[in-house]
Amino acid sequence: MGRGTDRRTRRVRRLARAALAVLTAAVVGAGVAGCDAAGGDSPAPSGSASKRAKTAPAWDTSPESVAAVGDSITRGFDACAVLSDCPEVSWATGSSAKVDSLAVRLLGKADAAGHSWNYAVTGARMADLTAQVTRAAKREPELVAVMAGANDACRATTSAMTPVADFRAQFEEAMATLRGKLPKAQVYVSSIPDLKRLWSQGRTNPLGKQVWKLGLCPSMLGDADSLDSAATLRRNTVRDRVADYNEVLREVCAKDRRCRTDDGAVHAYRFGTDQLSHWDWFHPSVDGQARLAEIAYRAVTAKTP
Repeated sequence: MGRGTDRRTRRVRRLARAALAVLTAAVVGAGVAGCDAAGGDSPAPSGSASKRAKTAPAWDTSPESVAAVGDSITRGFDACAVLSDCPEVSWATGSSAKVDSLAVRLLGKADAAGHSWNYAVTGARMADLTAQVTRAAKREPELVAVMAGANDACRATTSAMTPVADFRAQFEEAMATLRGKLPKAQVYVSSIPDLKRLWSQGRTNPLGKQVWKLGLCPSMLGDADSLDSAATLRRNTVRDRVADYNEVLREVCAKDRRCRTDDGAVHAYRFGTDQLSHWDWFHPSVDGQARLAEIAYRAVTAKTP
């Protein structure tokens, strides 16, 4: 008996719970109506009751499987060792108790081990997201967690950053691909962190700045100590591009009734040195990953977006 059997069993249980809820509502409704209740041949009720039946909520706050797509942040890059992925501390699907990932919070540790998958790739950009969601869709996850876009801003120069129009088209393509393969899957989209704040926090550490010289996000981190007008303009250009990307994520997601964002919470989060990798002082540390998991869980389980 494999994953398919487990999935069918869980769905049968959910259908049974739903049927019980409908039956209970019917019984309660009949009791309230008393002698005014209509007979079996009566037409369907009109008004607010029928409208509620037709507008069942599209968002399930308790999905039973999770797939993650995105870039190095979702892979736990530099959280455990220098220049290395550490998916066990991923905010989305990691197993570490120190992080308490989104998958563990939603499914429990045992179920998360068999029903969550990480398809993120370190270095990935938005153009890579369609291929990732295509692979993820084969697992038929009920929730797909997305964090992508930082690498579109982290280029060799500001002129090499992904144009906003291209970023939009690429995200729309990924969403359309996912929706075509998984019409009922839910999608959680994280905003992109404030890269300029990460620079301002990490630049105080000599070790981090040495790692930055290896080519880590040069558009933001290059010449880290320079505060002249050219360096300031460069960093502000990256900051503004990230803001534009986040607006694209929000707008595209808003068009899909089974998609919700963090409403900018990750971008607004004030990462400090405790939340930054002590290897590169830019990527999230284990503690930073835990904060991302908290933000994601609040967004996914909120009763209303």
